[in-house]
Amino acid sequence: MIRRNIPNALTCGNLLCGCVGVVEAFHNNLLLSCVLIGVALIFDFLDGFLARLLHASSPIGKDLDSLADMVTFGLLPSVIVYQLLMQSIPDLFGIWKANAAFIIAIFSAIRLAKFNNDPRQSDSFIGVPTPANAMLIASLPLIVHTHGEIWKDIIVNTSNLLILSVVMSYLLVMEMPLIALKFKNFGWKGNEARFLLIILAVVLLLTLKILAVPAVIILYILLSVADNFRKKRA
Repeated sequence: MIRRNIPNALTCGNLLCGCVGVVEAFHNNLLLSCVLIGVALIFDFLDGFLARLLHASSPIGKDLDSLADMVTFGLLPSVIVYQLLMQSIPDLFGIWKANAAFIIAIFSAIRLAKFNNDPRQSDSFIGVPTPANAMLIASLPLIVHTHGEIWKDIIVNTSNLLILSVVMSYLLVMEMPLIALKFKNFGWKGNEARFLLIILAVVLLLTLKILAVPAVIILYILLSVADNFRKKRA
């Protein structure tokens, strides 16, 4: 019984990170909120990995995972963007615009509901996964903190943040297959795009550090488009 609940306990750790992250974000502790998204990503990976390893998968675990992801990778990124928008808006008359950040939470919920009910997503994702979107958004306050003199005016900008919210919301639910790092075998053939993504992501992370995160997400989408085109031609 304990063994079967280990993955669910890790999922609850993910949810706890999301809940605390939301509170910290509303207190403007955005860096801590972003770190908590990173910790939650580890929990999110381990719960699925251990569920398969321990043969402990269950419908409850699947639903619990989506509920936790909704808080941590849906609501929390929205609150982070909301707070960045509040910093970017110069006057009280414009602060209503910050509420547009919650479109990310709405489309994250749609994305997660589709994932749970779409049989096409066993070998690939349809639309950008919510953890990838959360990683992108979590990188923004960290980039401002570490490279503020260059990037702050670009990131903490009302128009740019509103465009980001709309674009990422669309990408969450777009009808395009994206690479999933689900290996049926570890041979090169059939896994070319997966290996290329991993290699390039590691190179970018080693060279650009936190700046690599948005670059990796863009690379992920572009490689997925190229892989789809290659498969269609084949």
